[in-house]
Amino acid sequence: MLEVSNQHIDNKKLSDEELIIAFQNGNVAAFNELVLRYKDKLVNFLFRYTGNRDDAEDLAQDTFVKLYRSKHLYKEIAKFSTWFYTIAINTAKTDSRKKNRYNSISLSEFDPDEDKDYELTANVISPEDSANASMEHHYIQKAIDALEDYFKEVIILRDIQDLDYDEIAEITGLPLGTVKSRINRGREKLKKSLSKIYNNKT
Repeated sequence: MLEVSNQHIDNKKLSDEELIIAFQNGNVAAFNELVLRYKDKLVNFLFRYTGNRDDAEDLAQDTFVKLYRSKHLYKEIAKFSTWFYTIAINTAKTDSRKKNRYNSISLSEFDPDEDKDYELTANVISPEDSANASMEHHYIQKAIDALEDYFKEVIILRDIQDLDYDEIAEITGLPLGTVKSRINRGREKLKKSLSKIYNNKT
């Protein structure tokens, strides 16, 4: 069993799993280190899920509050990131059901002829960008927003948060085969929509 003493700890050298155990043992500084490590990634994830920066920041705060209050529920058999994103996505889903709001993701590079995974970037096209880029961004957002929620969820976790398939299966509670199938089908739907956009430009 992993044990982390509260004395003379350099939290920055600890793994996520060691930090949560230290926090369970009363080391509040370990919690603060987890917040530092995950806050930006968490806000980005929640922004992609909700499409609203203010909502993302509020939900991130709610997620960390739940982490603080539920620290005793973490078990060493799980990766901390898997357990943490499970809390985050459940928080986001609850909020989404209340507001019936859909997420928005920006896509900076996409080649419909490529079979390899394409990258969903974390950057939002700014108002200062060209009118053409803004129009592309508008249609790309629209294409992704048109995806069913169960496709959006796994694509965000895989292509934005870069989680592996096993982690996504644990977070969503889905069989591994279902996760892979949904990611593939979701990507195909995006390819079809985005191919139309790029073909219409030529």
